[in-house]
Amino acid sequence: MSKLDIFRSEWLEVVFADKNKSYGAYQLRKTNGANTTRALIIGSVIFLILFFSPKIYSLIKGSMDNQDEQLKAQEVIIAPPPPVDPKTPPPPPVEPPPPKVDQVKMPPPIVKPDEQVRDEEPPTVEKLKEADPGQRDIKGDPTADIQIAEPVGEGPKRTEAVAVDDNKVYDFVSIEKQPEYPGGIAKFYKYLGGAIKYPPMAQENNVQGKVFLSFVVEKDGKLTDIQVTRGLGSGTDEEAIRVLKASPRWNPGIQNGKPVRVKYNINVNFTLN
Repeated sequence: MSKLDIFRSEWLEVVFADKNKSYGAYQLRKTNGANTTRALIIGSVIFLILFFSPKIYSLIKGSMDNQDEQLKAQEVIIAPPPPVDPKTPPPPPVEPPPPKVDQVKMPPPIVKPDEQVRDEEPPTVEKLKEADPGQRDIKGDPTADIQIAEPVGEGPKRTEAVAVDDNKVYDFVSIEKQPEYPGGIAKFYKYLGGAIKYPPMAQENNVQGKVFLSFVVEKDGKLTDIQVTRGLGSGTDEEAIRVLKASPRWNPGIQNGKPVRVKYNINVNFTLN
């Protein structure tokens, strides 16, 4: 006895005889085989793409890396320098300018055989008071500038003075002398205690704490660029800025012996008595 297949077209016609076949279960059963085959093909294609995508990506990336290596490994050909003509005479040595003070010949002593020694009188002490010792006699030029030879090798060298930028704002800890309120920081906090007026809104809301500020002490001691880095609100930030703007001038910071602009950080404490 053969297996009964209710999805065969003959059975569909028998089951749906004298019924509406335009939509519903009849259409779904009639197209079931085609839909199943299409779904299997699409699913297989997607699975194969996902399965082989890492391999395809590695092949593409490897070819791109090889192209980059080929571009980097290109040989650079440098043209050789032009040949030197042996007949061209070398440039004459440049004679140094005459020194400001006369120079007398006083070379270091060299041990030689007696027949090679020439009798030359060394310069006298009176002559050395007027001239400097050297390898040969040179007439000095009184109008010439004094030249100081630099030390040879790794000996001590002169340190050049560091130029101070007039508009640069230095950090508080990186300068020679930090700016300071006249009389010290204790006097500054005493000034704050007498100058601060507790804002009414902060009193009503019982706002207490510290307002953190930063400002720049200018070269003349004036406080500028006052900014609140962490505030309390309720009028305390504005009051802290006001008292800093009204502050007496500070002693400016010093760098290389000159006054400079220095950034300073401080906190103002608001406490209700």
